[in-house]
Amino acid sequence: MPISTTAEGGGVTVVTVDYPPVNALPVQGWFDLGTAIREAGRDQSTHVVVLRAEGRGFNAGVDIKEMQRSAGYDALIGANRGCYDAFAAVYDCAVPVIAAVQGFCLGGGIGLVGNADVVIAADDATFGLPEVDRGALGAATHLARLVPQHLMRALYYTASTIDAQTLHHHGSVYRVVPRDELDATALEVARDIAAKDTRIIRCAKEALNGIDVQDVHRSYRYEQGFTFELNLAGVSDEHRDAFVGKE
Repeated sequence: MPISTTAEGGGVTVVTVDYPPVNALPVQGWFDLGTAIREAGRDQSTHVVVLRAEGRGFNAGVDIKEMQRSAGYDALIGANRGCYDAFAAVYDCAVPVIAAVQGFCLGGGIGLVGNADVVIAADDATFGLPEVDRGALGAATHLARLVPQHLMRALYYTASTIDAQTLHHHGSVYRVVPRDELDATALEVARDIAAKDTRIIRCAKEALNGIDVQDVHRSYRYEQGFTFELNLAGVSDEHRDAFVGKE
């Protein structure tokens, strides 16, 4: 299954993404991921969710090939709404969400990780937004939750990546571990949280969201408006066609 949910016991639920070869999610995949995370949070037996992925990378963003195969704007609108849905599901999940990140975390992956409560990363993990090279905008909202403002702008304009060790230095990655220890470490942290009184942790999640300085839903939707503008102008198709043509 591309999106699967397993109960690890002790209140820990694991949601796994598996879209070979690079975990670039199609439109339906984003909605399915959002549904899986929301349903896990609604289950009173779940005290914490671990979001992880199979394969060499955590997430490569949207499936651009699907978008370019589709006539009109249906796939573009679907991808934007799907990303919005999945990112919101992570942020609004009734229990804490731990992201376990390996390899590349790009585009939509930044939206997921930026909205997570805790980030555990393998020592080979890299993070970035290639959006400006793909004719789009988005997830600066979430990158700004991982790095300081001026660094976010530099990474955004240059479409460059940053490694897990640097994010650990900035405090947004909680722990950096060898790749083969990633899942075990994420489960260790999850079990530590799950051992607390879930009634208090659920209130804590709601309270922390309530005092957030940035309305992540509104600001991300604002960014998406510029993506639609670039598409209407024909700019985005040029860049997506060039990207698909290189593969």
